[in-house]
Amino acid sequence: MRIRIIKVIVSNVMNEITWKETLQIKAPDTEIEIVNIDKGPDNIECFYEEVLASAYIVDKAVQAQKDGCDGVFISCFADPAVDASREQVKIPVVGGFQPAALAASLISDKWSVVTVSKNVVPMIRGVARKLGIENNIASIRDINTPFLELLDENIVKERLLIQIQKAVDEDGAEAIVLGCTGLGRVAQHLAQQMAAKGKPVPVVSPTAAAIGFLELLIRSKVSQSRLTYRGAPDIKRRCE
Repeated sequence: MRIRIIKVIVSNVMNEITWKETLQIKAPDTEIEIVNIDKGPDNIECFYEEVLASAYIVDKAVQAQKDGCDGVFISCFADPAVDASREQVKIPVVGGFQPAALAASLISDKWSVVTVSKNVVPMIRGVARKLGIENNIASIRDINTPFLELLDENIVKERLLIQIQKAVDEDGAEAIVLGCTGLGRVAQHLAQQMAAKGKPVPVVSPTAAAIGFLELLIRSKVSQSRLTYRGAPDIKRRCE
């Protein structure tokens, strides 16, 4: 299997982090490639930045299919341009939110998202409503951490652990979803720390969930429905 990961920013500063996490979770026969969009924002933390990046994300998804890839992971928890990319390609496309949310819903009744900043909370609520699992979410918390500080693993671990404990103790969360694809590398560490405190909550990495789900779709020879994702009508129909 050949999976292409599309980083939704122009900078490659997070690529190595994604690469290392992916190598730990992918199947032995899965080949991983990582690309960045050619133009767009330095990060996606609001609806405006999502719009700026979307066309370039779709371009990369189309190119992945042309290059013979079997699936595409749009590496962002807000699922930017996932629907648009699914319209334009036949190979399966997933983002960071849907696989992680479905995984958490399978293993717990109530789960919380811990994300990077308050700016992305409305975006997360939007994709949750669309997926129909908003009632499964106990809370959405954030660690109020600027993008570049996410590179410091110690800062990330410390701030996430504080919010995870609050989600469990105050919000009734029975599982945790990390609300950024740059956070997944510490998921197992956080689960171990919570278990040591007598609170054994699963911690779901969106990258791990996405790669695993893509591998399932590819092996099953299943992709997005052409009855749902029909693509744009031709010019004649648009003129009519």
